[in-house]
Amino acid sequence: MTKASSLSDLARHLGLSPATVSRALAQHEAIALKTRERVAQAAQEMGYVPNRAAQALASGRSGFVGFALPMRGRGLGDPFLGEFVSALTEGFAAQNVELLLSAVPREGSELRHLENLVTSGRVDGIVLSRVETDDPRVTLLQERGVPFVTHGRLGQQETGYSWLDTDGRSSFADAFELLRGLGHRRLGLLSIDDPLTFRTLREDGVRSALKAAGDPALSLRQISCSRYDQAGRERAIDAMLAGPDRPTAVLAVADGLALELMARAQEQGLSVPEDLSIIGFDNIPSAGHVRPGLTTFDARIAESATELAAMLLARIAAPDQPHVTRLLRPQLVLRHSHGPAPQARATEN
Repeated sequence: MTKASSLSDLARHLGLSPATVSRALAQHEAIALKTRERVAQAAQEMGYVPNRAAQALASGRSGFVGFALPMRGRGLGDPFLGEFVSALTEGFAAQNVELLLSAVPREGSELRHLENLVTSGRVDGIVLSRVETDDPRVTLLQERGVPFVTHGRLGQQETGYSWLDTDGRSSFADAFELLRGLGHRRLGLLSIDDPLTFRTLREDGVRSALKAAGDPALSLRQISCSRYDQAGRERAIDAMLAGPDRPTAVLAVADGLALELMARAQEQGLSVPEDLSIIGFDNIPSAGHVRPGLTTFDARIAESATELAAMLLARIAAPDQPHVTRLLRPQLVLRHSHGPAPQARATEN
Protein backbone atom coordinates (compact mmCIF):
# COMPACT_ATOMS: atom_id res chain seq x y z
CA MET A 1 0.00 0.00 0.00
CA THR A 2 1.21 3.52 -0.83
CA LYS A 3 2.60 5.50 2.09
CA ALA A 4 0.71 8.62 3.17
CA SER A 5 3.14 11.45 3.74
CA SER A 6 0.45 14.04 4.37
CA LEU A 7 -3.10 14.41 5.55
CA SER A 8 -4.16 15.15 1.96
CA ASP A 9 -2.70 11.81 0.79
CA LEU A 10 -4.70 9.96 3.42
CA ALA A 11 -7.86 11.92 2.60
CA ARG A 12 -7.57 11.17 -1.14
CA HIS A 13 -7.09 7.47 -0.42
CA LEU A 14 -10.23 7.40 1.72
CA GLY A 15 -12.31 9.65 -0.51
CA LEU A 16 -12.93 12.05 2.35
CA SER A 17 -12.19 15.71 2.89
CA PRO A 18 -8.98 16.60 4.76
CA ALA A 19 -11.09 18.33 7.42
CA THR A 20 -13.12 15.16 8.04
CA VAL A 21 -9.97 13.03 8.25
CA SER A 22 -8.35 15.49 10.65
CA ARG A 23 -11.38 15.52 12.93
CA ALA A 24 -11.64 11.73 12.77
CA LEU A 25 -7.99 11.31 13.80
CA ALA A 26 -8.64 13.68 16.69
CA GLN A 27 -11.55 11.44 17.75
CA HIS A 28 -14.02 14.28 17.36
CA GLU A 29 -17.47 13.07 18.43
CA ALA A 30 -19.14 14.84 15.50
CA ILE A 31 -17.56 12.23 13.21
CA ALA A 32 -19.29 8.85 13.14
CA LEU A 33 -17.53 6.10 15.06
CA LYS A 34 -17.26 3.85 11.99
CA THR A 35 -15.60 6.67 10.06
CA ARG A 36 -13.17 7.31 12.91
CA GLU A 37 -12.26 3.63 13.02
CA ARG A 38 -11.87 3.46 9.23
CA VAL A 39 -9.60 6.52 9.21
CA ALA A 40 -7.51 5.22 12.10
CA GLN A 41 -7.00 1.86 10.40
CA ALA A 42 -6.02 3.47 7.09
CA ALA A 43 -3.60 5.80 8.85
CA GLN A 44 -1.91 2.84 10.52
CA GLU A 45 -1.71 0.84 7.30
CA MET A 46 -0.30 3.78 5.34
CA GLY A 47 2.16 4.79 8.05
CA TYR A 48 0.65 8.23 8.51
CA VAL A 49 1.67 10.04 11.72
CA PRO A 50 -0.72 12.92 12.52
CA ASN A 51 0.67 16.39 13.06
CA ARG A 52 -0.06 17.16 16.70
CA ALA A 53 -0.50 20.88 16.08
CA ALA A 54 -3.04 20.19 13.34
CA GLN A 55 -4.85 17.72 15.58
CA ALA A 56 -5.03 20.30 18.33
CA LEU A 57 -6.62 22.82 15.98
CA ALA A 58 -9.15 20.27 14.79
CA SER A 59 -10.12 18.93 18.20
CA GLY A 60 -9.60 21.95 20.42
CA ARG A 61 -7.34 19.78 22.57
CA SER A 62 -3.59 19.83 23.06
CA GLY A 63 -3.07 16.09 23.34
CA PHE A 64 -1.20 16.62 26.61
CA VAL A 65 -2.15 16.09 30.24
CA GLY A 66 -0.22 17.60 33.11
CA PHE A 67 1.45 16.36 36.28
CA ALA A 68 3.22 18.85 38.54
CA LEU A 69 6.44 17.43 39.94
CA PRO A 70 7.74 19.20 43.06
CA MET A 71 11.55 19.19 43.11
CA ARG A 72 11.78 18.99 46.90
CA GLY A 73 13.21 15.73 48.15
CA ARG A 74 14.29 13.17 45.57
CA GLY A 75 11.81 13.92 42.75
CA LEU A 76 11.64 10.93 40.42
CA GLY A 77 14.31 9.31 42.59
CA ASP A 78 11.46 8.64 45.03
CA PRO A 79 10.67 4.93 44.37
CA PHE A 80 6.92 5.45 44.80
CA LEU A 81 6.81 8.48 42.50
CA GLY A 82 9.07 6.86 39.91
CA GLU A 83 6.80 3.82 39.55
CA PHE A 84 3.66 5.96 39.60
CA VAL A 85 4.83 8.34 36.86
CA SER A 86 6.14 5.51 34.67
CA ALA A 87 2.80 3.69 34.75
CA LEU A 88 0.90 6.96 34.29
CA THR A 89 2.96 7.78 31.19
CA GLU A 90 2.31 4.34 29.70
CA GLY A 91 -1.41 4.60 30.42
CA PHE A 92 -1.70 7.86 28.50
CA ALA A 93 0.66 6.81 25.71
CA ALA A 94 -1.57 3.81 24.99
CA GLN A 95 -4.25 6.33 23.99
CA ASN A 96 -1.86 8.58 22.03
CA VAL A 97 -1.80 11.22 24.77
CA GLU A 98 1.42 12.57 26.25
CA LEU A 99 2.10 13.27 29.90
CA LEU A 100 3.67 16.67 30.50
CA LEU A 101 5.83 16.61 33.63
CA SER A 102 6.07 20.17 34.90
CA ALA A 103 8.83 20.63 37.46
CA VAL A 104 8.09 22.92 40.41
CA PRO A 105 11.30 24.64 41.65
CA ARG A 106 12.39 23.88 45.21
CA GLU A 107 11.35 27.30 46.47
CA GLY A 108 8.43 27.72 44.07
CA SER A 109 4.70 27.64 44.76
CA GLU A 110 3.08 24.48 43.40
CA LEU A 111 -0.29 26.21 43.36
CA ARG A 112 1.00 29.13 41.30
CA HIS A 113 2.86 26.73 39.04
CA LEU A 114 -0.30 24.71 38.50
CA GLU A 115 -2.30 27.84 37.75
CA ASN A 116 0.21 28.86 35.08
CA LEU A 117 0.03 25.38 33.55
CA VAL A 118 -3.75 25.56 33.37
CA THR A 119 -4.04 29.11 32.02
CA SER A 120 -1.44 28.46 29.32
CA GLY A 121 -3.76 25.96 27.64
CA ARG A 122 -0.90 23.47 27.26
CA VAL A 123 -2.82 20.60 28.85
CA ASP A 124 -6.31 19.14 28.56
CA GLY A 125 -6.41 17.80 32.10
CA ILE A 126 -4.42 17.34 35.30
CA VAL A 127 -3.45 14.44 37.55
CA LEU A 128 -2.95 15.39 41.19
CA SER A 129 -1.05 13.18 43.62
CA ARG A 130 -0.33 13.31 47.34
CA VAL A 131 -3.52 15.17 48.12
CA GLU A 132 -3.77 17.25 51.28
CA THR A 133 -6.68 17.22 53.71
CA ASP A 134 -7.66 20.71 52.53
CA ASP A 135 -5.98 20.97 49.13
CA PRO A 136 -6.10 24.37 47.37
CA ARG A 137 -5.12 22.68 44.08
CA VAL A 138 -8.48 20.90 43.99
CA THR A 139 -10.32 24.16 44.63
CA LEU A 140 -8.37 25.90 41.85
CA LEU A 141 -9.14 23.22 39.26
CA GLN A 142 -12.80 23.07 40.25
CA GLU A 143 -13.13 26.85 39.90
CA ARG A 144 -11.40 26.80 36.49
CA GLY A 145 -13.50 23.91 35.21
CA VAL A 146 -10.39 21.93 34.26
CA PRO A 147 -10.79 18.12 34.02
CA PHE A 148 -8.72 16.47 36.73
CA VAL A 149 -8.40 13.34 38.84
CA THR A 150 -6.69 12.86 42.17
CA HIS A 151 -4.63 10.04 43.60
CA GLY A 152 -5.95 10.34 47.13
CA ARG A 153 -8.83 12.17 48.76
CA LEU A 154 -9.52 15.39 50.59
CA GLY A 155 -9.94 15.07 54.33
CA GLN A 156 -13.70 15.42 54.70
CA GLN A 157 -14.84 15.72 51.09
CA GLU A 158 -15.16 12.62 48.93
CA THR A 159 -17.71 13.94 46.41
CA GLY A 160 -17.61 16.57 43.67
CA TYR A 161 -14.39 15.34 42.06
CA SER A 162 -12.96 12.09 40.65
CA TRP A 163 -10.48 10.20 42.79
CA LEU A 164 -8.78 6.86 43.33
CA ASP A 165 -7.20 5.88 46.63
CA THR A 166 -5.90 2.90 48.57
CA ASP A 167 -7.54 2.08 51.87
CA GLY A 168 -4.82 2.91 54.35
CA ARG A 169 -7.22 3.30 57.25
CA SER A 170 -8.51 -0.28 57.20
CA SER A 171 -5.05 -1.61 56.35
CA PHE A 172 -3.40 -0.05 59.39
CA ALA A 173 -6.26 -1.18 61.62
CA ASP A 174 -5.64 -4.72 60.37
CA ALA A 175 -1.89 -4.37 60.94
CA PHE A 176 -2.53 -3.21 64.50
CA GLU A 177 -4.67 -6.29 65.14
CA LEU A 178 -2.00 -8.53 63.61
CA LEU A 179 0.64 -7.16 65.98
CA ARG A 180 -1.69 -7.28 68.98
CA GLY A 181 -2.41 -10.90 68.19
CA LEU A 182 1.33 -11.57 68.29
CA GLY A 183 1.49 -10.30 71.84
CA HIS A 184 2.68 -6.73 71.23
CA ARG A 185 1.36 -4.24 73.77
CA ARG A 186 3.79 -1.35 73.33
CA LEU A 187 3.31 -0.15 69.75
CA GLY A 188 4.72 2.76 67.79
CA LEU A 189 3.43 4.81 64.88
CA LEU A 190 6.09 6.56 62.79
CA SER A 191 4.48 9.24 60.66
CA ILE A 192 5.09 12.49 58.80
CA ASP A 193 3.98 16.00 59.70
CA ASP A 194 2.77 17.01 56.22
CA PRO A 195 -1.02 17.57 56.00
CA LEU A 196 -1.49 14.69 53.53
CA THR A 197 -4.73 12.75 53.73
CA PHE A 198 -3.10 9.34 53.37
CA ARG A 199 -1.14 10.06 56.54
CA THR A 200 -4.18 11.05 58.58
CA LEU A 201 -6.18 8.03 57.39
CA ARG A 202 -3.44 5.55 58.30
CA GLU A 203 -2.97 7.20 61.68
CA ASP A 204 -6.72 7.08 62.28
CA GLY A 205 -6.78 3.38 61.46
CA VAL A 206 -4.27 2.64 64.22
CA ARG A 207 -5.91 4.92 66.79
CA SER A 208 -9.39 3.56 66.07
CA ALA A 209 -8.19 -0.03 66.45
CA LEU A 210 -6.44 0.89 69.71
CA LYS A 211 -9.62 2.43 71.09
CA ALA A 212 -11.77 -0.47 69.94
CA ALA A 213 -9.45 -2.98 71.64
CA GLY A 214 -10.27 -1.48 75.04
CA ASP A 215 -7.10 -2.94 76.56
CA PRO A 216 -5.48 -0.69 79.21
CA ALA A 217 -2.21 -2.58 78.76
CA LEU A 218 -1.89 -1.25 75.22
CA SER A 219 0.15 1.90 74.57
CA LEU A 220 0.96 3.84 71.41
CA ARG A 221 4.01 6.04 70.88
CA GLN A 222 3.36 8.29 67.87
CA ILE A 223 6.16 10.40 66.44
CA SER A 224 6.08 12.50 63.27
CA CYS A 225 8.82 14.04 61.14
CA SER A 226 9.29 15.97 57.91
CA ARG A 227 9.48 14.04 54.63
CA TYR A 228 12.32 16.26 53.41
CA ASP A 229 14.43 16.74 56.57
CA GLN A 230 16.83 13.84 56.94
CA ALA A 231 18.23 15.06 60.25
CA GLY A 232 14.67 15.46 61.53
CA ARG A 233 13.80 11.92 60.48
CA GLU A 234 16.85 10.59 62.31
CA ARG A 235 15.84 12.43 65.48
CA ALA A 236 12.30 11.08 65.20
CA ILE A 237 13.54 7.51 64.77
CA ASP A 238 15.91 7.83 67.72
CA ALA A 239 13.04 9.12 69.84
CA MET A 240 10.92 6.15 68.76
CA LEU A 241 13.64 3.72 69.87
CA ALA A 242 14.58 5.52 73.10
CA GLY A 243 14.06 4.25 76.63
CA PRO A 244 13.38 0.93 78.30
CA ASP A 245 9.68 1.21 77.43
CA ARG A 246 10.31 1.63 73.70
CA PRO A 247 7.75 0.00 71.38
CA THR A 248 8.22 -3.64 70.49
CA ALA A 249 6.46 -3.06 67.17
CA VAL A 250 6.22 -0.01 64.92
CA LEU A 251 3.93 0.84 62.02
CA ALA A 252 5.48 3.31 59.56
CA VAL A 253 3.15 5.24 57.24
CA ALA A 254 5.50 4.67 54.27
CA ASP A 255 8.13 2.10 53.36
CA GLY A 256 10.87 4.73 53.18
CA LEU A 257 10.41 5.51 56.87
CA ALA A 258 10.13 1.83 57.73
CA LEU A 259 13.44 1.07 56.01
CA GLU A 260 15.21 3.96 57.75
CA LEU A 261 13.80 2.73 61.06
CA MET A 262 15.03 -0.79 60.37
CA ALA A 263 18.54 0.39 59.51
CA ARG A 264 18.77 2.60 62.61
CA ALA A 265 17.45 -0.13 64.90
CA GLN A 266 20.03 -2.57 63.58
CA GLU A 267 22.78 0.03 64.08
CA GLN A 268 21.72 0.25 67.74
CA GLY A 269 22.05 -3.51 68.12
CA LEU A 270 18.35 -4.34 67.94
CA SER A 271 17.35 -7.43 66.00
CA VAL A 272 14.40 -7.30 63.59
CA PRO A 273 11.97 -8.90 64.28
CA GLU A 274 13.24 -10.54 67.50
CA ASP A 275 13.51 -7.22 69.37
CA LEU A 276 11.44 -4.98 67.11
CA SER A 277 8.71 -5.74 64.57
CA ILE A 278 8.25 -3.27 61.71
CA ILE A 279 5.46 -2.93 59.13
CA GLY A 280 5.40 -0.37 56.31
CA PHE A 281 3.12 0.68 53.46
CA ASP A 282 3.58 0.93 49.65
CA ASN A 283 5.66 -2.18 48.78
CA ILE A 284 8.38 -0.27 46.96
CA PRO A 285 10.99 -2.56 45.30
CA SER A 286 13.59 -2.17 48.06
CA ALA A 287 11.10 -3.51 50.62
CA GLY A 288 11.70 -6.99 49.26
CA HIS A 289 15.47 -6.63 48.98
CA VAL A 290 16.43 -5.70 52.55
CA ARG A 291 17.20 -8.31 55.21
CA PRO A 292 14.90 -9.17 56.73
CA GLY A 293 12.34 -8.45 54.02
CA LEU A 294 9.91 -5.72 55.03
CA THR A 295 6.32 -6.71 55.78
CA THR A 296 4.20 -4.07 54.10
CA PHE A 297 1.03 -3.31 52.21
CA ASP A 298 1.06 -3.34 48.42
CA ALA A 299 -0.38 0.03 47.43
CA ARG A 300 -0.92 -1.21 43.84
CA ILE A 301 0.98 1.80 42.54
CA ALA A 302 1.15 0.91 38.85
CA GLU A 303 -2.46 -0.27 38.75
CA SER A 304 -3.61 2.95 40.40
CA ALA A 305 -1.71 5.11 37.88
CA THR A 306 -3.05 3.17 34.89
CA GLU A 307 -6.62 3.49 36.12
CA LEU A 308 -6.19 7.19 36.88
CA ALA A 309 -5.04 7.74 33.30
CA ALA A 310 -8.21 6.06 32.00
CA MET A 311 -10.36 8.06 34.44
CA LEU A 312 -8.87 11.38 33.31
CA LEU A 313 -9.25 10.61 29.61
CA ALA A 314 -12.90 9.69 30.21
CA ARG A 315 -13.34 12.94 32.14
CA ILE A 316 -11.81 14.98 29.30
CA ALA A 317 -14.04 13.27 26.73
CA ALA A 318 -17.22 13.71 28.79
CA PRO A 319 -16.72 16.40 31.45
CA ASP A 320 -20.42 16.53 32.34
CA GLN A 321 -20.65 12.87 33.34
CA PRO A 322 -20.89 11.93 37.04
CA HIS A 323 -17.61 11.79 38.91
CA VAL A 324 -15.99 8.39 39.41
CA THR A 325 -14.39 7.30 42.69
CA ARG A 326 -12.66 4.08 43.62
CA LEU A 327 -11.15 2.80 46.85
CA LEU A 328 -8.63 -0.04 46.41
CA ARG A 329 -7.88 -2.51 49.18
CA PRO A 330 -4.11 -3.01 49.52
CA GLN A 331 -2.79 -6.53 49.98
CA LEU A 332 -0.70 -7.32 53.05
CA VAL A 333 2.68 -8.66 51.90
CA LEU A 334 3.95 -10.89 54.68
CA ARG A 335 7.74 -10.98 54.84
CA HIS A 336 10.03 -11.34 57.85
CA SER A 337 10.23 -7.97 59.61
CA HIS A 338 7.42 -8.79 62.02
CA GLY A 339 6.97 -11.52 64.60
CA PRO A 340 5.87 -12.27 68.16
CA ALA A 341 6.56 -9.72 70.88
CA PRO A 342 9.79 -10.39 72.79
CA GLN A 343 7.99 -11.60 75.92
CA ALA A 344 5.67 -13.79 73.85
CA ARG A 345 8.67 -15.21 72.02
CA ALA A 346 10.39 -15.98 75.32
CA THR A 347 7.26 -17.80 76.56
CA GLU A 348 7.15 -19.89 73.37
CA ASN A 349 10.77 -20.89 73.87
